Amino acid sequence: MTDMMRAVQSVAVGGPQTLEIRSMPVPEPGPGELRLRVQAVGINYPDLLIIEDRYQYRPERPFSPGAEVAGVVEALGPGVDGPAPGARVIAMLGWVGLAERVLAPAAGCFVLPEAVAMETGAAILMTYGTSFHALRDRAGIRPGESLLVLGAGGGVGLAAVELGLALGAKVTAAASSEAKLEPARAMGVAHTVVYPAEALDRAGQKGFSDALKAAGGPFDVILDPVGGTYAEPALRAIARGGRYLVVGFPAGLPLIPLNLPLLKECDIRGVFWGSHIDHDPAAHRAAVGELLDLCAMARIRPLIHRSYPLEAAGEAIATLSTRGVVGKVVVTV
Repeated sequence: MTDMMRAVQSVAVGGPQTLEIRSMPVPEPGPGELRLRVQAVGINYPDLLIIEDRYQYRPERPFSPGAEVAGVVEALGPGVDGPAPGARVIAMLGWVGLAERVLAPAAGCFVLPEAVAMETGAAILMTYGTSFHALRDRAGIRPGESLLVLGAGGGVGLAAVELGLALGAKVTAAASSEAKLEPARAMGVAHTVVYPAEALDRAGQKGFSDALKAAGGPFDVILDPVGGTYAEPALRAIARGGRYLVVGFPAGLPLIPLNLPLLKECDIRGVFWGSHIDHDPAAHRAAVGELLDLCAMARIRPLIHRSYPLEAAGEAIATLSTRGVVGKVVVTV
């Protein structure tokens, strides 16, 4: 008799309401693979995009969203010698994560320290991995430099705030409400700026830029996981020779006047963590090792906004469209 499992699947293009929980056979690991019994899944903005066919990748349906998982090794495929069954691991999968069992490349799994809870483990890789790659690899941030983080209440933004402080930067946090800035203040951020949740007109952009300049600017590094009409005024607050990090666009694609990087002699640098993993897997493994060490020592502590059961995975993904999330959303299995 074939063992069966539950999985949340995208069966048609659309929002979270199109997701269905289906019963399907438990997969068998192939060469180079592990089978994990999933315990927690980190929910990220790409999960919303991928089910709407708005992401860089468009898997064939039906498929399960959920890129970031924490679980226990259950079975090894041919040629795999570890991690051993029973090991607690985390992995990035692209999709397929919202299921009771998943297959994962053994080379892409990382043993989770015993001191780190499964829910925490499911909240590390994408947000902290992206922010660590952005700040250290793409920006080359140095102790004492000034850092502005937009979207500082979201997963990537809050991770960037915490990592920026750990790397010795002087951090200014900006977000769309006072409540979203409370975690950054609790971390010790000295300067915070609240910007309107709605798109900025020209007067609003000038006011936002002026507020940034008065709150720790001009900035050596700006990390922008928001985009939209917030990007140009933030760029106007950059220091000469600064580095503007393009991470994402939940507020829309920004239109940047190219005279600004000319006048500021600054750089606009893209941050594509997934591409980095593919092109330099050794550097990625080393970085994840450092992040897990920081987490085990409690120097970084991912903030869990809320946990949902597998049956409410659609609701969990839907929260990311509201811009009301502070920290990370997790689904427990």
